[in-house]
Amino acid sequence: MDPKPNIAIDGPAGAGKSTVAKMVAKELGYLYIDTGAMYRAVTLKALREGLDLNEPVSVGEMAAAVSVELIAGDDHNLKVLLDGEDVTEQIRSPHISRNVSLTASIPAVRKHLVKLQKEMAKQGGVVMEGRDIGTVVLPDARIKIYLTASTEERARRRREELFAKGYHVDQEQMEAEILERDRIDTSREADPLTPAPDAEIIDCSSFTAEKVVKMIKDRVLTER
Repeated sequence: MDPKPNIAIDGPAGAGKSTVAKMVAKELGYLYIDTGAMYRAVTLKALREGLDLNEPVSVGEMAAAVSVELIAGDDHNLKVLLDGEDVTEQIRSPHISRNVSLTASIPAVRKHLVKLQKEMAKQGGVVMEGRDIGTVVLPDARIKIYLTASTEERARRRREELFAKGYHVDQEQMEAEILERDRIDTSREADPLTPAPDAEIIDCSSFTAEKVVKMIKDRVLTER
């Protein structure tokens, strides 16, 4: 067996997937891939071009021609390049967060990005996080984690992230936005958000990121 299995981490918005996945990748020396950033980049492109996100044909055609690259920056954090432009910060705005689930529900967009994601993971040794990693992108991943938390806790975490970037959103509004994203993600026709049958489900409402990372690392060591 490959000594570096792929690790798939799925879960709803605000569950802490990015934080945990980055830490796991760093500690194990794996490649970190944030698939959500790719959908955010496509959303940014669509909004810049004035496309209606409820018109799947035009958005799908645009997505098929767009270039989205994920590269490690000098600080080891992930940089997101959209047609060669660094959009790492722009894609994290509340406006993109409110619209990304619509883009991600378009089958043509998913088809294009899933193909890119599968290519990235071909050599093994990746920590890939998103909404459909264990079910669609990496169904053969040896380690599958479904990370979740209460709506209140997810909203609190997302508010803290946005506050650090200079955005102010109240708790009630954030909870409503997260519930709406959950509704779209779990009910979309193409690759809906759902735990893989063989995924380990971790409710991290009261866990620190460090504890979750240890749980995943223990799984990896057991699988070797």
